[in-house]
Amino acid sequence: MNTPGTYSPDAPVPAAKRVFGGRDLFSLWFSLGIGLMVLQTGALLAPGLGMSGSMLAILLGTLVGVLLLAAVGVIGSDTGLSSMAALKLSLGSKGAGVPAILNLLQLVGWGSFEIIVMRDAASLLGAGAFSEGSLWASPMLWTIVFGVLATLLAVSGPLAFVRQILRKWGIWLLLAACAWLTFNLFSKADLTALWSRAGDGSMPFAVGFDIAIAMPLSWLPLIADYSRFGKRAAGVFGGTALGFLIGNVWLMSLGVAYTLAFAPSGEANALLLALAGAGIGIPLLLILLDESENAFADIHSAAVSSGILLKAKVEHLALAIGIICTLIACFAPLAQYQNFLLMIASVFAPLFGVVLVDHFILRHRRHGIATAGLRWMTLLAWIGGIFTYHLLANLYPDIGATLPALVVAGVLQLIFNKAISSGQETAQA
Repeated sequence: MNTPGTYSPDAPVPAAKRVFGGRDLFSLWFSLGIGLMVLQTGALLAPGLGMSGSMLAILLGTLVGVLLLAAVGVIGSDTGLSSMAALKLSLGSKGAGVPAILNLLQLVGWGSFEIIVMRDAASLLGAGAFSEGSLWASPMLWTIVFGVLATLLAVSGPLAFVRQILRKWGIWLLLAACAWLTFNLFSKADLTALWSRAGDGSMPFAVGFDIAIAMPLSWLPLIADYSRFGKRAAGVFGGTALGFLIGNVWLMSLGVAYTLAFAPSGEANALLLALAGAGIGIPLLLILLDESENAFADIHSAAVSSGILLKAKVEHLALAIGIICTLIACFAPLAQYQNFLLMIASVFAPLFGVVLVDHFILRHRRHGIATAGLRWMTLLAWIGGIFTYHLLANLYPDIGATLPALVVAGVLQLIFNKAISSGQETAQA
């Protein structure tokens, strides 16, 4: 069985080891598009946008986001490199260290969030099945259980996880859980009244769009860690886009609907109680188990990012990072993470605007050679995109910030590259 340490984060995966087809990547990204965090993100939109407004924001935001996500996935299959190693081609060897550090920090945060939300849901189910003070309702017990589970999955690596677990039986359990939650909603809720319920206006539509697009874009800094095992670019693009689109739209929409129909307070525990009441909690239990896959991806990719910086074996780093995430989850409460999602988008959406232009337009999908230093013009284009994001988010929130920031960074990359090329031609003349 291959382990993540078999493939250096800095070196391309050999062609013979690129075994993921479209079905593998569909299974992976459908699974990663599903989870309790996704349901709770839908719940964030519900009060301000209502059912129809939330659905439109979710559909448009996810559609745009998965196209960008899948395009970045193609970079992994083209180069065979991990996400942070591929950034060296655009930012230079030294420049790639900056996003690697930021990615490590945000993935440790995500991994901890995932363990916390699994802990809270399992404690709620345990209290309902047994009693409030029983061992099975203990948050500490479930923090350790899910922390250990996610860490073991991360140490085992993506090849074993996707092909031995997800593709064989995991995806079918997820489909069954989502179908049951949908059936429960249709049988108990007044869908006509639900659809006509307007939002209270507390959230502009553009902010809802930014939150929805932030879900697929939050995976941009790590998708190549998995797509580098893809056989062909077409399978990588199609499997990733379709899998995440279906899973994310389905679960976020259920989060909106369950919040409006059964948990109008909008609190996380109220939503979990409503979900636990569907099918005696079995669908929630299956989605809860699936959440460990999201934590696996966060911990594994955090190990890959730190491997770029520390030059250590990925499986050893995964073990250390899994322990750190578990310790954070032991002492941190689950707070509203809307601002966390938007902060990630403000940094990584512009970065990958630069990277997409560099790979597809300037290098025409060729591998290229990483420069030893720092590509200052690329860094300035990235900073310009970040500045655009925060300018729009603070002064013009009704416009939306994520997509404009990504476009501005990409355009700046084109302009700066053209200026450098013109300067070189003038100097040679």
